[in-house]
Amino acid sequence: MNPALLIIGSIFAVLAALVHVMIFYFESIVWTKPATWKRFGLASQADADTVRPMAYNQGFYNLFLAIGAVVGVILLATEAAEAGYAVALFATLSMVAAATVLVLSNPKLARAALTQGALPLVAVLFLLLALI
Repeated sequence: MNPALLIIGSIFAVLAALVHVMIFYFESIVWTKPATWKRFGLASQADADTVRPMAYNQGFYNLFLAIGAVVGVILLATEAAEAGYAVALFATLSMVAAATVLVLSNPKLARAALTQGALPLVAVLFLLLALI
């Protein structure tokens, strides 16, 4: 593996994880605050309360993907580097897939999909290039 490309991919994987932790915070911790639910395009507190269980659950999906990316990067620095590579690649590919589903389900959410998917996409590209 190319160490320089692996490091770059790892940096982007950690940055992607940070974005997903932020999304977790919004969706699972501060969802009921007007500034948060308005950011997600909801019109009222009643709407936010209606979708709160889904947002809460979705927030944890984002957290778990973030944990996977970070654990993968940590494992890259150990004797379990191959497992770390697989975990980091799986987590970042899952982030990209989720962003793709988001934009395909509603093209008006392209900005959100870009926020969610750009960093992990760069991570995936560098992690794959590291193999060459």
